[in-house]
Amino acid sequence: MFTTVWTASPQQPSEGFTPNWSREGFWRQSLRQVVRLTAAGGRVRIRLSNAYGLSPLRIAAASVMRAGEPGSLRRLTFGGAGDTEIPARGETVSDAAELTVAAGEALAVTLYFDTATGPATFHAQAFTSSHRGEGDLTAAADGFDAVTESWYFLSAVEVDAGRTDGIALFGDSITDGFGSTPGADRRWSDALAARTGRPVLNAGIGGNLLLNDSAWYGEKGVRRLGRDVLAHSGVDTLVVLLGLNDIGFSETDEQPTYRPAPVVETDELVAGHRELIRRAREARLRVIGATLLPLGGSDHWGEHAAKVSHELNEWIRGCGEYDAVVDLARVMADPADPERLRPAYDFGDHLHPNDKGYEVMAEAVVAVL
Repeated sequence: MFTTVWTASPQQPSEGFTPNWSREGFWRQSLRQVVRLTAAGGRVRIRLSNAYGLSPLRIAAASVMRAGEPGSLRRLTFGGAGDTEIPARGETVSDAAELTVAAGEALAVTLYFDTATGPATFHAQAFTSSHRGEGDLTAAADGFDAVTESWYFLSAVEVDAGRTDGIALFGDSITDGFGSTPGADRRWSDALAARTGRPVLNAGIGGNLLLNDSAWYGEKGVRRLGRDVLAHSGVDTLVVLLGLNDIGFSETDEQPTYRPAPVVETDELVAGHRELIRRAREARLRVIGATLLPLGGSDHWGEHAAKVSHELNEWIRGCGEYDAVVDLARVMADPADPERLRPAYDFGDHLHPNDKGYEVMAEAVVAVL
């Protein structure tokens, strides 16, 4: 039985995040992406997404290896063939490769495109480096000469762990890891995996909203839950931390997707949370609700945002509809001003945690698992 041990939620190609190669795509180039696995196994396979492709995507060759260990390289096949074509709006899974990996180990996945891909389905904010080089480098130790901090086409890694105790974190840029040290794997999903020893799936998208689709920030949470969480194997617990952008985008003129952003009321957000709970329960998942972090002093802050975030948090705490609640609002608040993040946990924009803040969030979740 295969268990999903790493994920990245697909987004449509966009120039809104720099630098990235999603609009231009790839042609006669190789792409190497390094991801951190959250459980051990003896066989590895990958999932590739062409969810936003307008034409078939050809993968001419692919490989995996333990990062920094060229001797561990394994060629990937797809239905026994060394190449594959993924239909527009489709996805594929590779055959399993014999490769022993440990929990916390970095896996390098290399794809070669011998024909033009067109705009690339991607995950905008990886907070780690991906590398591009000319020609087929799937068996090469190096040769990559360009760097970006996004992931492309790769949506999941699975191993034959046979685990059914995976935890999925579903949210926005806070779940995605904005504010953590790039390249250091210091997101709260990383911290949670280290503390629990359980597979942890990060289903965050920076800027994502619970109730509205966005060209830049992904499909709305109530729509993408099925693809980004429920479709993955081995998950038994869902942690929901979503709604902050629905509340806060109307307070700032800096958001490119909505001009002006819709003003969202508490009852609408409650309905969205109930829809997530309903669908997760249908999939027999345990569902944990997380209160929204303090946002005072940020560009999301304003009179309406203060009112709605407070009301939503009160509902999450007292509704009794979640199986458990992790009160991140209280854990992360400044004791001297509960409307703001504690300075020691603040990345600097009064909205996103830093590495220490993400560790504290993970510890708070451990306490309610």
